[in-house]
Amino acid sequence: MSITKGRTLEYIEQEWGTYVERFQRLPKEKQEKRVREQGYERFRDMLAHILAWWDEGMGIILAIAEDRPFERKKYDFDVFNAEAVAKYKDWDETAFLNQFEKTRQKMGADLRSMKEAVFENRRVKTWLHGVIYHHAREHLVALSRFLVVDMLENDWATYIEDFKRLDEEKKKEFLSKQGFANFHDVVAHVVGWWEEGARIIAGITDSPAFTWENLDADAYNRELVQKFSTWSDDDLFQHYESVRLAMLDLTADLPDDAFLNDDIEGWLKDDVVGHYDEHPIPA
Repeated sequence: MSITKGRTLEYIEQEWGTYVERFQRLPKEKQEKRVREQGYERFRDMLAHILAWWDEGMGIILAIAEDRPFERKKYDFDVFNAEAVAKYKDWDETAFLNQFEKTRQKMGADLRSMKEAVFENRRVKTWLHGVIYHHAREHLVALSRFLVVDMLENDWATYIEDFKRLDEEKKKEFLSKQGFANFHDVVAHVVGWWEEGARIIAGITDSPAFTWENLDADAYNRELVQKFSTWSDDDLFQHYESVRLAMLDLTADLPDDAFLNDDIEGWLKDDVVGHYDEHPIPA
């Protein structure tokens, strides 16, 4: 995964900077449903969890940037998360949201002041990946255009090369976890779902009367493997790149209110964001 100073700052400003606002635009019933799906009673409890990990990660990152010692901890995640929720439990709502925003802004300012070399540190990358990048996907309650575009431009753009760079043992381990016979079939699977998602999203935006049916995922996956079985790796990988760029164009051209459409949001969330974490290339 590409973790750079510039990309990190974009996440803090564009993804996290609009996170609360995007959630608050949702209807109340949808807000409550999505928070429950995250395993929290209240949105602010989930924000408290996010805020606590920001504080924890930035303490270590700042120590590394300033060449100071820091405590190496083994975390009991359930305990840490429960303590985070309890810490802010009785805060006034406005005061808590102000604290969340203040912390976000300070985090951005601190990271902006750091030298590029700090972002090459392995531990810094691990913390940034966890609390900034992956947390945005893990606690996705209202999809942003930024997140879809970013993942298509970065994570998915290097996906094939990231696999090729693995040694043979790691390639075998990856494929065994994915349930596919070879990487060709993994790529065919990804491409096929992108194409289906793009077809449906385009249909919805073109006509209010457009309808579509849910596919049997297992059957469709078998169809995709068969469909692309005669393609060479080179042809399939070139097609993958063409479809990735088409998905980028489609996402960039969508009107803002398209992201409030449950079907459009759902396909982009599942095809681009969730799908990556279902088939992650190991570091």
